Amino acid sequence: MSKGYRITAATGIHKGDRDYQQDQVNLYTHPRIPGCMLGIVADGMGGRSGGRKASDQVMLTAKQLFDRYAPATDDAPSMLKQIIEEAHIVIKLTAISAEQEPHSTLAAFLINPGGDCHWAHTGDSRIYHYHGSKLIHRTVDHSYVQTLVDKGEITEEEANVHPQSNILMGCLGTEEAPPITQHFIPQLRPDDVLMACSDGVWHYFSATEMGSALSMLSPREATEFLIQKARSRARGGGDNLSLVVVKLELLS
Repeated sequence: MSKGYRITAATGIHKGDRDYQQDQVNLYTHPRIPGCMLGIVADGMGGRSGGRKASDQVMLTAKQLFDRYAPATDDAPSMLKQIIEEAHIVIKLTAISAEQEPHSTLAAFLINPGGDCHWAHTGDSRIYHYHGSKLIHRTVDHSYVQTLVDKGEITEEEANVHPQSNILMGCLGTEEAPPITQHFIPQLRPDDVLMACSDGVWHYFSATEMGSALSMLSPREATEFLIQKARSRARGGGDNLSLVVVKLELLS
């Protein structure tokens, strides 16, 4: 990371209107390498214990592999892919003792000390990259309604309110290997914002609205605002919510 910048960050989590919290979110800083961090969201599914077991396994796997990661010699995309593949196997093994089939989404971004960023996701938890309030790039969901959007059968707006918007085409813990989509940002800049979140958050906002909140507010304020606004828009029918926000700011 170039000198003269600082990173501010926050995580937020809320049960929403559900009986149980099955989301998990973390921002890990590397134990040996300053400026190296991993933001990760997992939206667990599968009954009271199943979903939470699945998202717990994602976090355990991610932390173990991230702690062993060395930017100088290791390949970041391979490490992220390994997190997804290993978590998938572990979740399938825990299914033997769970009351329902445990599944989880995963969305993770890795920032290296040099300021490059890699991300990977499976399912419908998303990662957004903004510069100021402008959306630069976001993940594309592995979901049924996304396939309809891709075919031109429905719009993005219609997808958000589609009755089958919760059907995934792939995630962790299923019979099939999880789909993995990766992305690379060669250099983060001041005014860049990264956010990973579960569908309980992004479901209630346009990209423009989120961009405004993320650019105007600190990460802590933004997480609180987005959770509060999503809660009110859900009108008593809200899912678990989780998000992690990382912001690059020029030192004044």
